[in-house]
Amino acid sequence: MGAFVLISDKGAAATHTLGMPAAAFGLVAFGALIALLLVTWAFRSVGSRH
Repeated sequence: MGAFVLISDKGAAATHTLGMPAAAFGLVAFGALIALLLVTWAFRSVGSRH
């Protein structure tokens, strides 16, 4: 048990923090997909003009 505690303490020092909250990653991804949807929607009738 003592060796496990020593090993787990060494791993705890190598933690990395995110640049923003975890929910913000989802919001950024959602915003990017909405932007791509709007670009696609803007060009929906380009092929039938000629």
